[in-house]
Amino acid sequence: MSLINVNHLTFRYDGSSNNIFEDVSFHIDTNWKLGLIGRNGKGKTTLLKLLQGILEYRGTITKTVDVDYFPFEIKNKERKAIEIVNEIAPNAQDWEIIKEWNLLNAETEILERKFNLLSGGEQVKILLISLFLKRNNFLLIDEPTNHLDADTRDNLVKYLKRKSGFILVSHDRNFLDKIVDHIISINHTNIEIQQGNFSSWKENKDKQDNFEMIQNGKLQKEITRLEIASKNSARWSNEVEKTKNKKYNPETNIDKGYVGHKSAKMMKKSKNMEKRMEKAIDEKTNLLKNVDQNESLKIEPLENRKNPLILANNLQIKYHEKAIFSPISFEITNGDRVAIIGKNGIGKSSILKLMIGKLIPYNGEFKVANDLKISYVSQSTEELKGSLKTFSQNHQIDESIFKAMLAKMGFSKVDFDTDILDMSEGQKKKVLIAKSISEQANIYIWDEPLNYIDIVSRIQIENAILKYNPTMVFVEHDETFIEKVAKKIIKLEK
Repeated sequence: MSLINVNHLTFRYDGSSNNIFEDVSFHIDTNWKLGLIGRNGKGKTTLLKLLQGILEYRGTITKTVDVDYFPFEIKNKERKAIEIVNEIAPNAQDWEIIKEWNLLNAETEILERKFNLLSGGEQVKILLISLFLKRNNFLLIDEPTNHLDADTRDNLVKYLKRKSGFILVSHDRNFLDKIVDHIISINHTNIEIQQGNFSSWKENKDKQDNFEMIQNGKLQKEITRLEIASKNSARWSNEVEKTKNKKYNPETNIDKGYVGHKSAKMMKKSKNMEKRMEKAIDEKTNLLKNVDQNESLKIEPLENRKNPLILANNLQIKYHEKAIFSPISFEITNGDRVAIIGKNGIGKSSILKLMIGKLIPYNGEFKVANDLKISYVSQSTEELKGSLKTFSQNHQIDESIFKAMLAKMGFSKVDFDTDILDMSEGQKKKVLIAKSISEQANIYIWDEPLNYIDIVSRIQIENAILKYNPTMVFVEHDETFIEKVAKKIIKLEK
């Protein structure tokens, strides 16, 4: 057994006034299969870079294994896939390469193709087997499932379940549940490791959060009660203390010794209450530091009485004059939430583009209701840049509502001042989601909206959709999201 030990780790980026990590300590057994989770922009990628040793930090990180990162850039993509495998894992025998490749249920002839001609899923597989064929290494696998279809994900699950010695960054709850045996979570104030998968971690987290909120409420009531009692005791003590200077009066029977004793007793009681109050305040300040409030997002869809909103009869998208999937027919009416599923490259995004008015060649009948107001989330974030204020103005959305949605999804004050171009991919996707839910529309059309978005935000988005019931058509690979949100499913087949 080997360990990666992290002791008193503190790190901040140059020019930043806030630490990303402060005095963090934990250890990792290199035989574990860890799932790394945390809000977007809270340090997941930074932690991976620190473990690789490519950032300067205070504290110590000790390890007896090599650390490799996925995905990494292939400089010459014109080479055959097998040549890339041999370069990354030069000590691997041919039979070992074939064995690893077969575990992914992939065709052997793919190894002889040029890397740049492979699909995204095939490239992921090549890079992963190359890293696992290396000796004495610990893998940092950063979001391998983005843009992968369901079949490729299933093959990846079966492969990774056979392996050990890695940290897997993924926002797909179902994917994590099937693979990992430990969760490493980046919280607001610390990094925590628990045995189990995402579901067991979430159950424990909810229990801890609920306990802290109940305890916080009890302590707040106790503090308020003690404050009132302490003030009353102090006031009573002061009033009694004033009578000490009066002369003895036989008619009132006031004895200065008795008065002094009573005053001291009341003052002592007041001081004891203050100490109990200070203790309660100390206990209270140790609560709620890592509680995610999970504030509710809001969607205000427009109603449209025209049905159907979108109609398709024997629809087929064409590519180079050739239909790329079997004919499909469907109607989308008010209140529908439709998921379009199918293999990569089969035309899912093309159908969404057709719905928003793009000129996509097709066979069959396709109609969109007149004056239909559509809110669209693109799969790509490449064109995003500038300030959030300018972005909201350009898209004619209420800036305060837009920023409120981002704040609820974890944006900090620093994030609000960051150029969108410099944001993480997860934050960019949140900008697109926040824009969409800030718009009033008859139908919301989202193309892979959850790529790179953290789990807490995914749950917020799910809950908002279920609460406000907008009419939607979406393409998404997160099985849990599809299961919870979709009312209808359109499956494309070759």
